[in-house]
Amino acid sequence: MKAFVSQALQGALQQLHAQGRIPGIPATLELDRPKQVEHGHLASNVALLLAKAVGRKPRDIATDIVAALPASDWIARTEIAGPGFINFFLQPAAFHAVIHRVRTEKEHFGANRNGAGQRLQLEFVSANPTGPLHVGHGRGAAYGASLANILRFNGFDIFCEYYVNDAGRQMDILAASVYLRYLEADKALPWPFPENGYRGDYVREIAAHLREQVGDRLRHAAAGLPNLPQMSDGDIAIDTLIAHLKQSLGEDYRALHSAGLDEILADIRDDLEGFGVHYERWYSEGSLMDTGAVDTAVAALEKAGHCYTQEGALWFRATAFDDDKDRVLRRDNGAYTYFASDVAYHAEKFARGFTHVIDMWGADHHGYVPRVKAALRALGLDDQQLEVVLVQFAILYRGTEKISMSTRAGEFVTLRELREEVGNDAARFFYVLRRADQHLDFDLELAKKHSEENPVFYIQYAHARVYSLLHQAVEKGLSLPPADGVGLEMLQESREIALADTLWRFPEVVATAARDREPHQIAFYLRELAAAFHTYYNSTRILVEETPLRHARLTLCLAVAQSIANGLRLLGVNAPEQM
Repeated sequence: MKAFVSQALQGALQQLHAQGRIPGIPATLELDRPKQVEHGHLASNVALLLAKAVGRKPRDIATDIVAALPASDWIARTEIAGPGFINFFLQPAAFHAVIHRVRTEKEHFGANRNGAGQRLQLEFVSANPTGPLHVGHGRGAAYGASLANILRFNGFDIFCEYYVNDAGRQMDILAASVYLRYLEADKALPWPFPENGYRGDYVREIAAHLREQVGDRLRHAAAGLPNLPQMSDGDIAIDTLIAHLKQSLGEDYRALHSAGLDEILADIRDDLEGFGVHYERWYSEGSLMDTGAVDTAVAALEKAGHCYTQEGALWFRATAFDDDKDRVLRRDNGAYTYFASDVAYHAEKFARGFTHVIDMWGADHHGYVPRVKAALRALGLDDQQLEVVLVQFAILYRGTEKISMSTRAGEFVTLRELREEVGNDAARFFYVLRRADQHLDFDLELAKKHSEENPVFYIQYAHARVYSLLHQAVEKGLSLPPADGVGLEMLQESREIALADTLWRFPEVVATAARDREPHQIAFYLRELAAAFHTYYNSTRILVEETPLRHARLTLCLAVAQSIANGLRLLGVNAPEQM
């Protein structure tokens, strides 16, 4: 409908230009929706844009434009408001066309080709494989998967990726924690478990599986443990323990390291698949080391003159690229930092030919954004092609009680536990009810309610209600509308037009949700559409005896159900036909 009004407006401007009454036509014609339908269905400020060039009052120019508008079956009337806005009021036929469009395009209604030819990489979750995913990670998973769906619906070629941090100190700490639990099985642990080790029960399970696989083969490394610093000494103790295990176990350290990594990563994969989150690739940080990609990236920075050595460490001069301080690439012991791996990984992303890269990081990683962008600029890459979305963790409540979490201490609610309690649909929907960078309070009790207070239930119930109407019609021996050819001209009531008006907005919401990277816009829209439908359902008799009217109203209802299903699918939520 917007395109039709824009075409009519374009025709009027062309006529005025041909008559010499305006010097030219603006390159783009903005048509906005007034906040209140009393001010029209669409509004244009073109008269205000032309006022300076024409040298006349905007209202006078608006009067000329309205007079030049061609006759239309869709435009009922126009109104000039305020300093010169042109408000367009549309005929019911325009809204009937929207209903017909939904019924014709079906599951494709709302889709567009705005992103055609653009290949985007989305990297999200990428939690360290040091423990099960918890409810905080679930928000990034729901957001990333929903955004991927929305971008695909907008015509983008999307490649989803999980970056597996399978190298570095945290994985070594996990390996050391597993080893201590491995010893603990036969009471061979002579001191308290380290404070900064991983304490969750899952570590004991991994250790038990390790013992089943290797028996006592790793037991010999315990010989030197009594000479280590007391385990309460924090980082000194854990780092000394890691060094001892690497030296004592030799090649067997790989088996210890892999025991935790493989089991936890398999659990993460299974959890995300069960949550409806799928990736084209799981990218190993270790592969960057194995292929020499980190060496190559660091050498490129050195060759370009962006590095210096200080106290045995290699530093990247990040301050020359707007970062607040320089960053270490290689420590004095020769080990690369996480930052060096990040530089290599992002350089490799762009080498794969992506048009744009979107990273979704936890909000606590905001300080990493300028340093990664600085490294990209230093490598001669366009840092504007990297977009970082910061995702706040969700805060879990059971009613008014806040549930505290500590990953290191092993005190947290896993994503799997959340899914089992409230279901995938509620979890996926509740996670995207706010902007990613806003705090999210997740109320477990609300997510399980079967009432209009629970937004996902309220929306799914609207979809199921449509199919309930169809079942009722069949039980009463009433005919259902055919797939096409239904006359919609009998839909004239204000609530019917308002409902069709809401349907019309869906493609616009899809486009802006993709542009703004905001899946919550879809969630808000669906709640509004469901509310409009429930109001219509409760106030209007739909299964009337008069066949043409019944068919028209059921067709409108089916268009609503289709739009709800399309929107829920983008959010990874089911649209049940029965509840």
